[in-house]
Amino acid sequence: MSISILGIFVADLCFFGDEIPVPGKTVLGKKYIIGPGGKGSNQAIAASRAGGDVSFITKLGQDNYADMALKLYQEAGVNTQAVVLDSNLNTGAAGILINQQTGENAINVVPGAAATIDRKFIDDNLSIINNSNIFLAQLETSIDATMYALKLAKKNGCTTILNPAPATNLPDDCFENVDFFTPNETEAGFFINQSIESEKDCQSAAKVFLDKGIRNILITLGEKGCFFKNNEEEFLIPAKKLSVPVVDTTGAGDAFNGAFSVALSKNKNYKEAIEFASLSSRNFGYS
Repeated sequence: MSISILGIFVADLCFFGDEIPVPGKTVLGKKYIIGPGGKGSNQAIAASRAGGDVSFITKLGQDNYADMALKLYQEAGVNTQAVVLDSNLNTGAAGILINQQTGENAINVVPGAAATIDRKFIDDNLSIINNSNIFLAQLETSIDATMYALKLAKKNGCTTILNPAPATNLPDDCFENVDFFTPNETEAGFFINQSIESEKDCQSAAKVFLDKGIRNILITLGEKGCFFKNNEEEFLIPAKKLSVPVVDTTGAGDAFNGAFSVALSKNKNYKEAIEFASLSSRNFGYS
């Protein structure tokens, strides 16, 4: 089965140091790197590397950052038929501050060309969605375009996955089009206005989401694992321990979502799919 992913590419400008500065404070960092990013792009690459048949839907400028993206998609085997280039716009970029002691990060994303993705853009590339079995989206593209794409994907019979990152308010009528809702604990807490600190908190949050019409809830919990619930079953899968220390948590959720979509495309059951996604995300180079 094939997978289509809507999202953005940005060039990640990553700055590593011993702390993430608070507002008004300047710190001296240890190193910086420039590499590929954007949740949807990360997920498409991760899914393709995990063995998926993946098409990415996005918009880029025509610049060095776009060249970086296209080269990476070619190397990973991502279908770029719906990667549209616009010479009048810049490719997006993100500034990422990383505490190299803890792996914690803070991110400021400028979507660039991808900020212009709208309903017409979705319509123009609808054949990619219609020819896929699984559709994955996040919230870095406009809410209107994302909800529109989810609706069309569901109408087409796709299994739909919404990774609600970055967390923002969503219209209640969108949830009926979501088969799998995959927030991390911070994002889940945003939607219910309550911190997620225990399995009981996960159960409470999942009930709220199920009541909204979502069919399956996955709350990723970092080193604590992943909580799953639908109307038939619930379980917590602990994260496997690694022999290497956490260096950078950036991209872990993206790798999880990409690999999870692949596992579903290969007809794995939910537990197997989550275990596969968890292991893939931790082997991707992150915690």
